[in-house]
Amino acid sequence: MPSQHQSHRLRSGRYSEEGQIYLLTVVVNNRQPVLSGFEAGRLVVDAFRKAQQEQSANSLAFVVMPDHFHWLIELKSMPLRTLMGRTKSRTTVALNRLLQREGSLWQSGFHDRAIRKEEDLQAVARYIVANPLRAGLVDKVGDYPLWDAIWL
Repeated sequence: MPSQHQSHRLRSGRYSEEGQIYLLTVVVNNRQPVLSGFEAGRLVVDAFRKAQQEQSANSLAFVVMPDHFHWLIELKSMPLRTLMGRTKSRTTVALNRLLQREGSLWQSGFHDRAIRKEEDLQAVARYIVANPLRAGLVDKVGDYPLWDAIWL
């Protein structure tokens, strides 16, 4: 595990570019499965849709797992750090209300990977939405309710 100093160094190279495609991953504190219920997961999906409505990002694919989410986006009108801050804040408020809990929900920071133009976006999306299958949560991708992709 990287030290605090190394972790900071990894984030210092982060660059937000409008129109760039990013794969984003955010993890719940202590990997608690607070998103395992359908209603809780839908609140995260609502935050993705809100970002799209505000023209902050185009949502290309996502999956909400019990303790994290993956979100493939095309960044639009705001820096990546701002988009993720708003998304994490919105979901924390909504989920704390739903789950009658207090305090922070997400681990600090987030993981982002810029997708190169030559990468197959549909393959990245298939990898994202197959996450519940690989985790053994379902036998078929279509059986999992908390995913979407513009190509499928």
